[in-house]
Amino acid sequence: MPAAAQTIDLWSSASFRQGHPAGQYRWLRDNAPVYWHPEPDGCGFWAVTRYDLVREASRDHETYSNRLGITMGDLSPGSLPFFQQMMLIMDPPRHTAHRALVSRQFIPRQAARWTSAVEAEAARIISEIRERGECDFVTDIAGKLPSRVIARLLGIPLADGERLYSLTETMHAAPDEVTQSERRTAISEMLGYCAQVHAAKRADPGDDLASALARAEIDGQRLDAQAYGLFIMLLLNAGGDTVRNLLGGGIVTLLSRPGDLARLRSDPGPLLPAAVEELLRFQSPVVHMRRTATRDTVLGGQPIAEGDKVLLFYGAANRDERVFADPEEFILDREENPHIAFGGHGPHYCLGAHLARIEATSMLREVLTRLDGLALAGEPAWSASNFISGPSHVPVTFWPVKKTR
Repeated sequence: MPAAAQTIDLWSSASFRQGHPAGQYRWLRDNAPVYWHPEPDGCGFWAVTRYDLVREASRDHETYSNRLGITMGDLSPGSLPFFQQMMLIMDPPRHTAHRALVSRQFIPRQAARWTSAVEAEAARIISEIRERGECDFVTDIAGKLPSRVIARLLGIPLADGERLYSLTETMHAAPDEVTQSERRTAISEMLGYCAQVHAAKRADPGDDLASALARAEIDGQRLDAQAYGLFIMLLLNAGGDTVRNLLGGGIVTLLSRPGDLARLRSDPGPLLPAAVEELLRFQSPVVHMRRTATRDTVLGGQPIAEGDKVLLFYGAANRDERVFADPEEFILDREENPHIAFGGHGPHYCLGAHLARIEATSMLREVLTRLDGLALAGEPAWSASNFISGPSHVPVTFWPVKKTR
């Protein structure tokens, strides 16, 4: 093994404590873009780090399947059939039928109808903390917005949305940071809550997504309580992490670049859309997604055997110098930005991408225009996860503003 390869470790959460391990990614892209990575207590996996190869595998669901799981760790034989009822752990055509149940809620035109509500929620969150002059940007701002938005979308109390969101943090923590028992407890609590929602929405449906799912049918059959709970759990997990990590990591990026922050503050209208896209590329909130080879194949010249795990590293692909000019630099008004922060396209492209952009844009506008003097008040703490990338705590200060009656 080459000396440089001995430093590659994409399993341990320690490698992600300051964000993506850009140095490791760079070596892999240049020397082994499809790299066999050992795994403690596991069979190992192929780490795919080059942009074109991540896109190739993302689009080929017949060769690279989701049906054995989408994370680095393996689901136990006993739990696999249960979790295969979740849309994300399906392949077309079954995946397509489940996605169709909610896809109309997330297409650009429908997602745009949520703009006013999302903007109002972002404004409320900032109003709640303006008097204080200090807060934790992640827990008080970045994490609250997606949990409240998904709660409103589902038609559940906002406080419940915030509690459920806290459970996703345990579920997504790295295996060297959270025990399997803790992870199972979090999943059990969430599914128990979802069962209550299922019963409530069946008995008294409303004009919300949770009610629509309770009466939806696939091939003439309604989702049972288990499948319903897993569907809601997926929406809670996917609906929160991307936005929370994008906003949390994004504010750290902007505060460390005062020139860019000043430009964005001075004229957010024209710059904000490009800034959000660049933050998505630079931050890459989802570290990886796993696929499993359904047959012997070749990717990037590397033979891959049927049954091998194949991990697609989006943060590595989004800093590929073959695609992006100055990829390690944050460029506020980057023009050519075909990032794959929401996945490399194909059938598993993030369903909530449009809504996530609306949330990020709405909150950043509120922060830029209403939190004057914003500055770091301490060192950010990064989430202990090899699956998602973002800070868990970002202490900030700003000039307090008294509420007006």
